Amino acid sequence: MKRWEAAARLIGLGWYVGASIFLGVIGGIWLDNRLNSKPVFVILGLLLGIIVAFYGLYKMILPNLNNRNKARENEGKR
Repeated sequence: MKRWEAAARLIGLGWYVGASIFLGVIGGIWLDNRLNSKPVFVILGLLLGIIVAFYGLYKMILPNLNNRNKARENEGKR
């Protein structure tokens, strides 16, 4: 993989994490304003955004780690 491709993937992961957390907080603010239950849903939205972000990161990075391990195994067989 070329360096610029790796950099683009990392930037994409960063945007995914940021967007997940941002949308969770924005959703929490919206619910708090509608239900007059300030900071409850902001905190829940933040936690949900963090959970979604790290789960998504795990699912996106896992295939790359599996490919790397397979490549190492193939080199060891030669």
